[in-house]
Amino acid sequence: MLHDRVRVRKADGCGAHVEGIDLGRLTEREADDVREALFEHGVLFFRDQSLTPEQHVAMAEAIGRIDINRFFPALRGYPQIAKVEKTPEQRSNIGGGWHTDHSYDAEPAMGSILVARETPPIGGDTLFADMYAAYEALDDDARAEIAGLRAVHGSGHVFGAAGTATRGDQTALTARPGVETPESVHPVVIRHPGSGKPALYVNPGFTLRFEGRSREESLPLLQRLFAHAIQPERVCRFAWRPGSVAFWDNRATWHFALNDYHGHYRLMHRITLAGVALEAA
Repeated sequence: MLHDRVRVRKADGCGAHVEGIDLGRLTEREADDVREALFEHGVLFFRDQSLTPEQHVAMAEAIGRIDINRFFPALRGYPQIAKVEKTPEQRSNIGGGWHTDHSYDAEPAMGSILVARETPPIGGDTLFADMYAAYEALDDDARAEIAGLRAVHGSGHVFGAAGTATRGDQTALTARPGVETPESVHPVVIRHPGSGKPALYVNPGFTLRFEGRSREESLPLLQRLFAHAIQPERVCRFAWRPGSVAFWDNRATWHFALNDYHGHYRLMHRITLAGVALEAA
């Protein structure tokens, strides 16, 4: 359980707000507590954290093993930290659609720790959706329809040579020679490896089709699941300011970075934590 001084307040729709903890000086016990809270709530929100890049890396290493993102540009001197940046001149942003990080990997990412460095005066919020609740809210017929299904997740349509990332002005995300854009297959309903709870594990950004079915055959059911997952009662909206931190579990949530601050600068630092192969619930 968390220390007495640490307060966890459930957020509306998804996740929890955490107060009374300094992420830059995380003890081993506190790291265990944060990990446990993450697995329970799916995403944790922290305010007024003064994390240096070194402390950001140390915090991540206290929680788990760092997975260096092969598509994002890295912060100079810190290959573990990905820059999530939009300049005043750019129109496209990073993460501007519902997705979960690294679902295209054979061992999908456990978590992502995003630190706000510079934020626009208004806008740039991130939406989060609860995949525990999405599965829980399915009726018996829907659960029977997806029981035992597996889905193919891919990255080439986004980060490949002709992917969507190459069509905007986020040129730092364009494909680089030798960078793999893999596909992987995962259960549609997973047993979360940390909490043991069932969660819906498909997402609009990277799920291509069901195993053994074509894209066209898969889309009607996928689109129904996507629409179900983002019903308002399962979604929260987090407003950033410098020093804010969101730590989300990629097996239990989706997220969507809103692109509503054209003409302003936004810089975030992200570290991704490695996960394990996923098993069916």
